[in-house]
Amino acid sequence: MSDLPTPFPSALLAIRCATPADISTVLRFWGEAAEGTSISDDYDGVAGLISRDPEALLLAERDGVLAGTVIAGFDGWRCSVYRLAVHPDCRRQGIATALMDAAEQRFAALGGRRVDAMVLEANETAHRTWAATGYHREDHWRRWVKAL
Repeated sequence: MSDLPTPFPSALLAIRCATPADISTVLRFWGEAAEGTSISDDYDGVAGLISRDPEALLLAERDGVLAGTVIAGFDGWRCSVYRLAVHPDCRRQGIATALMDAAEQRFAALGGRRVDAMVLEANETAHRTWAATGYHREDHWRRWVKAL
């Protein structure tokens, strides 16, 4: 007998776009479920995202409780994924896969051609998850940043 959680039926999982009413819940959720922090992990940052692109922040809910998130941003040139996070109590139940399926469907509908995912170097568990879903690391690129 396997000690892995049994995936729950996808019918029990609802994926929807975040609204301004979700911001505080999302920020608390990321504090529990996400690895690392971003300079935009605050109320104004998330509010700005939702205001600029109301369909970018996808939420996965089970029985009305937030179980996972992903930001699926498209700027007309590149499809970018950020903040793929699943609550620790809900991992290995297909939630990340369902969120990524929704993100990829969004990108395809918008005319996207390739998805770039931001993944922390030290997050080995995430590396395996991304690889299992067909993503691969591109070592010839590095992220350069400057805070504004």
